[in-house]
Amino acid sequence: MTDTIFALSSGSPPAAIAVLRVSGPEAGAAMTALAGSIPSPRRASYRKLRDGDGAILDHALVLWFPGPDTATGEDLAEFHLHGGRAVVSAVESALAQMLKLRRATPGEFTRRAFANGRIDLAEAEGLADLLSAETELQRRSALAMADGAFSRQVEIWRDRVLAASAAVEAVLDFGDEDDVADLPEDFLKGLAKFHVELSQWLERPRAERLKDGFRVVLAGPPNAGKSTLFNALVEDEAAITAPLAGTTRDVLTRAVAIGGMPFVFADTAGLRDETGDEIEAIGIARARAALDGADLILWLGPEGEGPRGAWEIAAQSDRVDLGGKTEPRHRVSAVTGSGLDDLRRDLILTAQGMMPRPGDAALNRRQHLLVGEAASAVAAAVRETDPLLVAEALRLARVAFDALIGRTTTEDMLDALFGRFCIGK
Repeated sequence: MTDTIFALSSGSPPAAIAVLRVSGPEAGAAMTALAGSIPSPRRASYRKLRDGDGAILDHALVLWFPGPDTATGEDLAEFHLHGGRAVVSAVESALAQMLKLRRATPGEFTRRAFANGRIDLAEAEGLADLLSAETELQRRSALAMADGAFSRQVEIWRDRVLAASAAVEAVLDFGDEDDVADLPEDFLKGLAKFHVELSQWLERPRAERLKDGFRVVLAGPPNAGKSTLFNALVEDEAAITAPLAGTTRDVLTRAVAIGGMPFVFADTAGLRDETGDEIEAIGIARARAALDGADLILWLGPEGEGPRGAWEIAAQSDRVDLGGKTEPRHRVSAVTGSGLDDLRRDLILTAQGMMPRPGDAALNRRQHLLVGEAASAVAAAVRETDPLLVAEALRLARVAFDALIGRTTTEDMLDALFGRFCIGK
């Protein structure tokens, strides 16, 4: 953390403006070398940037942010350049020639913010999700995490554990004194209530569902209209359609957003018991495997023959020569568009019930595991009668909460997290 780093923090050139950021103890020296002097803190100033030989590099706006009250917790300089590739390259080259400056690695600015206490681990994870958000629901959930909503909740939980631990320690240290001989009457009741609260968090929809999308698999026998309906739902001619049975040989997936909800639609090979085509047989096997991983199956085959819980869809409703289903959930025609809007609305409502509510913090796999460990520890504290064992269970709960927000971490885990960020973030 003693190095001074620099990187382009805006999008790749060419662009109207390019923001180049420098963070570390030599940021002020870099600003002076290029701009001639350090401007007033947090005020944009117009400067001519010059290289070591005095040649003009660019006419730019520069900003100076003295640490520690900055995004990274260090001295921070920003150069707002004209966004051409040659301009950015020239300024980067000038910085690279300065002693004690080096190019940043992916996520290094955010990692410094974490190391310097500007953000905690849960907020960093939320920021990573925010940068990769593609739908409105993903954005709002990630923003809640990045803004510290979950971190504040963890601090509340941690304070409750510390208060409970203090009560137990009082019994252990001063158990022979009448005023602290026993735990408060409502002590175990309070812990039981705490366990219920943690368990409710574990029942919430997970962040992975937001990232992966609500998976909808279209299934049925050959020539049931799966590929045509798939193309209509993803609004793209992604799947080849033809009257020839066995046209679809593999599982074709497309991720789309409908009504701000993330979906992954999967078109599958037509299901039938026998086929003389070895390649089609492989496609059918993959189709059956896709059914096992589906959040929802749209069944376009004979009524009542689909997997349990599948929606009965009467596709190709524009064709009078087909025998229709008697009680389908939806009648649709991908050719005329009839019934598609109703199907989309139904899909959105169903997905909403399995996704985090807009603005709610959603737990990722790591966070879910740690909240589960804390819940198990609190449950153990409720069951124990020996104050020593109660104290140990509460200590384990506190360790889990500390890990949630990064008070205890491993370098491998940090490398994996901050490696998700782009260079310059």
